Amino acid sequence: MSDNHKLQTDQIPTPAGLGPDVIISPDTLAEHRLPPRQARTRKWPVLDAFGPPEIDLDEWQFEIGGLVESPAFFSWGEFRNLPRVQVFADMHCVTRWSRLGNLWEGVSSAEVLSRVKVLPQARYVLVHGYDDGWTTNMPLADLLAEDVLFADTHDGELISPEHGGPLRLVVPRLYAWKSAKWVRGIELIARDQPGYWERDGYHMRGDPWKEERFS
Repeated sequence: MSDNHKLQTDQIPTPAGLGPDVIISPDTLAEHRLPPRQARTRKWPVLDAFGPPEIDLDEWQFEIGGLVESPAFFSWGEFRNLPRVQVFADMHCVTRWSRLGNLWEGVSSAEVLSRVKVLPQARYVLVHGYDDGWTTNMPLADLLAEDVLFADTHDGELISPEHGGPLRLVVPRLYAWKSAKWVRGIELIARDQPGYWERDGYHMRGDPWKEERFS
């Protein structure tokens, strides 16, 4: 499945001409933008484990918990009112497609974590989704990269439920399964713990340039 109106042209999008406030993911500046054994798609594929969950924005809540001094909670309105950023980035799926040149908008991960005091023993993160308790893991340092954000907008449009709306995580420098859809919170942890796909044999980190597809 894909959004046909988001079909890209043959020309690969570049950050040229974007405003000075747009964060440019460094991989989009590389001469060769496809990691090993990836192929470019001009479509906007839909892949997930269970399909979109039903989410009521009046009941929606985002939680930052785990190894923090005090947990923080945000309603949809509160989250949308946080300072916003735009990020231009490529996306690489472990199933070997790459969509090059996506313009995301939302709240940076650093901004989100600035709302809590992270305890010094926190080294990793579990990201929690609304879809049947789905999780994924990553080092805290990867979550805090400058081009990582919790996005509600893609290429100028609100993200549809099929693509992770109302809110998805975007971690451009890891395989796309780490860019969790339908995010409901993050949990700071001391030791790495496998999430849904990681328990099924996917790599604990998932760097596409190192082909970290499977454990």
